[in-house]
Amino acid sequence: MSEQVVQRALEVKRRHEPELLRKPNVVAVGIGFRTRAGQPTDEVCIVVSVTRKQPATQLKRGETVPASLEGVPIDVVETGAIRAL
Repeated sequence: MSEQVVQRALEVKRRHEPELLRKPNVVAVGIGFRTRAGQPTDEVCIVVSVTRKQPATQLKRGETVPASLEGVPIDVVETGAIRAL
């Protein structure tokens, strides 16, 4: 992983974070490593946290989170509700 890859992911995240947070069920947007089959990888991605993962067929048009933005992959992670303590 290079610093350049992380910086690119951060720039893309900053540009698209407001639109991602407007989607129902999305509670946070960050940068991290993609998880596949429950195991972390070394692939840097935008991590979109949702209260509950749902099949795309149950979402209305415009509610789905894209697979990538500007070439940066997105990993959707179910976290539940996030509340400040």
